[in-house]
Formats: sequence, structure tokens, C-alpha cells
Amino acid sequence: MSKGKRKKVVFKSYSQGQSLLFPPSLDELLSSDHPVRVVSSIIDQVNLKPLLSSYQGGGASNYHPKMLLKILIYGYMNNIYSSRKLEKAVHEQIPFMWLSGMSRPDHHTINRFRGKRLQEGFRKVFDEVVLLLVKEGYLSLKQSYTDGTKIEANASKYSFVWAKSIETNTEKIRKQLHELWAYAQGIAQADHQLEDLDLAQIDSAKVLETVEKIDAVLQGKTVDKKVKQKINYAKKKWPAKLDEYEKKKEVLAGRGSYSKTDPDATFMRLKDDHMRNKSLKAAYNWQCTSSGQFILGYSIHQNPSDTPTYKAHLEQLQEGLGSLPESNCADAAYGSEENYAYLAQKQVIGYLKYNRFHKELKGKWKDNPFDVRNLYYNEAKDCYYCPMGQAMNFVATSHRKTKNGHPYLVHRYQAQNCQGCPLRGSCHKSKNNRSIEINYQLKKYRKQARDLLTSEEGVKQRGNRAQDIEGVFGQIKQNAQFRRFMLRGKDKVTTEIGLVCLAHNLKKRINAQKAKKVA
Repeated sequence: MSKGKRKKVVFKSYSQGQSLLFPPSLDELLSSDHPVRVVSSIIDQVNLKPLLSSYQGGGASNYHPKMLLKILIYGYMNNIYSSRKLEKAVHEQIPFMWLSGMSRPDHHTINRFRGKRLQEGFRKVFDEVVLLLVKEGYLSLKQSYTDGTKIEANASKYSFVWAKSIETNTEKIRKQLHELWAYAQGIAQADHQLEDLDLAQIDSAKVLETVEKIDAVLQGKTVDKKVKQKINYAKKKWPAKLDEYEKKKEVLAGRGSYSKTDPDATFMRLKDDHMRNKSLKAAYNWQCTSSGQFILGYSIHQNPSDTPTYKAHLEQLQEGLGSLPESNCADAAYGSEENYAYLAQKQVIGYLKYNRFHKELKGKWKDNPFDVRNLYYNEAKDCYYCPMGQAMNFVATSHRKTKNGHPYLVHRYQAQNCQGCPLRGSCHKSKNNRSIEINYQLKKYRKQARDLLTSEEGVKQRGNRAQDIEGVFGQIKQNAQFRRFMLRGKDKVTTEIGLVCLAHNLKKRINAQKAKKVA
């Protein structure tokens, strides 16, 4: 071939209009180990009768819940959370078309199934899949790890109700009502003897009654124009406002805030930017328990703190699996007396840190003679001794309750005479004699926890916790980009996070199966 002569370019044949004698089936277009086949196989083994209870007889035919559930799970496995995008996928993507059997449910059908139909029995479906994975040997119920993370709600950032604001405004009404009452007493004290006003508890009826009394007393009197305006305003506005506050309190149900667009959501501090700065947003507290990065159980809570969610979460886990794992490891947010007592009752080995665990390991507190833990205790006399050798005698016991309603007992000890003590400035800053409070039951639980956490197995569990449950959160929030709910309301959000957890478990199962084949 002479230099410079160009070779002939050959292209593969291309004809869009070419017909096939035997058109390929969708099954032929999917490899034998395609992930969508695993999803279909797992759901086919699950009892879906709990889901059928949400359907009523009569009317037009419905899409089968098995097909819709498969579509949702496979969509969540591929980070497709929008019902409109799922509708598009059913029309265009081969795996979804294969799952649906060429059925084409629209986004209304998909969203209604996810938001309404799944609420009835999805939890049982999830639990059954977990037990199936246990049976197949992919996960174990021996060790478990629990933690919580906050997921932003599908709610406006700017439409909120604060409990403190309601208290402040109610107090303003109470104060102004007192002022009006005092004014009326001053104007008409010769003609009317007004009884003392009790406004410890006020409502719309009481406010209206009081304002009408004030108005009646001031009839025919020379009254300041601004006072008349305030009385008229109070009649029109205050009763309605107090009724509004009562309704808001019912929605709050003890919480500090809620969003007007999703009243079940509470405003929480979310560390959702790259610098982990905290921003205040409507959110839900998602509690999760994992084993080998498989999710054993999930629960949604409206409380931003993890401590009071632990018992309810584990009870939900036990209900789903039939029993609790042999051990559970969690961080210091869960180390309360109530949680330690619950684990002891359930005979679960609890590797739960408490808030001063790491500081105690460093041992700096041992150099502080004023620290309560360093004060000498005389068990025979039931008293402590301060660094100066003065006895701190037992004073009283106090029965208290946590915000969660858990009762606990506190013993109080107090020194007799701190006046003139040269160490007083370093010992305490109270104007009275120094007193200390000891919760002996919590002290006992913490010692047991410290012994477990510092043991060889405890050190191992603490190390595993960081990569196990934190790894689950990383995969879901970072890799799967699930950081905001699509649905509103606690029940719907619980179903949605269940779909996320089930999709995560099936992805882990597929990866584990592939790893077995390679090995």
C-alpha cells in the first residue's frame, strides 16, 4: 500500500426501521444476575396480605400491590424518589417495564399507594424481609448498633409555631387583663367592690367574662379613650386568640415547635452543610438499628433528642423481630438511667456510653479534690466529707421524673458550715453551704457500663459502632442523596423511611451475593 493512501472506513449496519421476525422479550434484555431480579424474587417470597387490608371491594380494578411495591423499592434503590420520575421510568426503562409487566401506573397511583396503602402493612413486610435475610445468613441478630440522625421534613422553613411564643403572648394577655382590672378598681371603688382576680389559668370564656365585668363597671364613668379602645379590642380579639393558642398547644403535644405546612414535624438543628454548621429546619428524628450495615429496624420521632427515643425504638424492634439482639451499642446520647434499666430488664448487653465517659477515661477529674466523685463516702454514717474534712450529712431524698416520665431517686447531702472556709472559692459558688445530689442507681448503672465499655469486647464494639451505623447513614444520606422526605405527616414519613431502609438492605444483599460468587 502506497504511503498516504487512506484505509476504507467500515461501519456496522444501522437501520431504525428494521423489523425483527421474533421480537426480543424484556426478560432477554436483562442479565441473569441483574439486581431487579433479586428485588422481584425477595418480594415474591413475602406475605403481602397485610397490604391487602387497605383495599376495599367494588369499583374499578386496582393495580396489584406487589407490582407497585416492587417499582417503589427498585426506584428507591436507584435514588428515584419522585412519583413522577417513577412514572417516567415505568414508561422508558427496561427493568421497571419488566417489573410492572408493561403496566403503566401514573404518578397519582404510585403516590397514593406509597402515602396511603403502604401505611397499613409495610412494617410487617420490612420485618419479614429482615428475618428472611437472617435465615439466608446475610445478617446476624447477635450484635446491633443504634443511632439517630435528623432528616429534613417536606415543609416550609418559614412557617412555624413556637411554644415559647404562645406562652409569651398568653402572659401578655394576662398582664394586660390585670392592668384593666386594676384600672376598673381605681375608677369605681366607691360604687363597686371588685373581688380579687385569679388568672392563674385563663381561657377564652374566662377572659371574655372578665372583660365584660370590667366594661359593665366602667359604664357611665369617665374613662380614658385608650382604655375604651383596649376593652373593645380585648372583646373582639383575645378570646379568639386564646382559642387559637389552645388548638396550637394540642398540635404541639409537649413539643417546642411545629411547622404549619407539616404539623407533625419539629424544628431541629441540622448539620447539613459541608462545614457541619447547624441550621434550624423542620425535621424528623430517624432512629435506626443496624447489624453488619444491614438495617434491623427503624422508627420516626418528633423529639430532637435521642435519649427519650431509645426505649420506644427498641420496643418497635422487638415487636418486629420477635426478640431483641443479644447486645446493643450506642453513643453517649443514650446513656440514661431509664435506658440502662430497660436493657437490664430485657437482658440485653448494653454498650451504652454516658456523657462523661471519655472524660473519665482521661482521668483529669481525679486531680480535682472538689469533684463529687473524689469526695470520701462513709457508708456507715451515710455521709460524704469535703476536702477540708467537714461532714456532708444526708438531708433528704427527692423523687423526680424525667421529661419522658421515668421516675428516679436523688439523695441530697449538705455541709454544715462553709462560712470562713479558705477553700470555699474553689469548692463551690453557692451562697449557702455546699450541697451535692447523688443518684445511686444511675451511679451503679454507669459503673456497669464503664466496665463493659472498657473490656476487650467493649472496645471492639465501640470501634464497630462507628463504621456500622454511621456507615449506614453515610450511604443513605450521601450516596443515595436521601436528605429530605417527599411525604408529609409522621405516618407517611415512617412508611417512606421504611422504603429507604428496605431498599438499602436489598442493595447490601445484592452486593453480598456478588462477593460470595467472587470468593
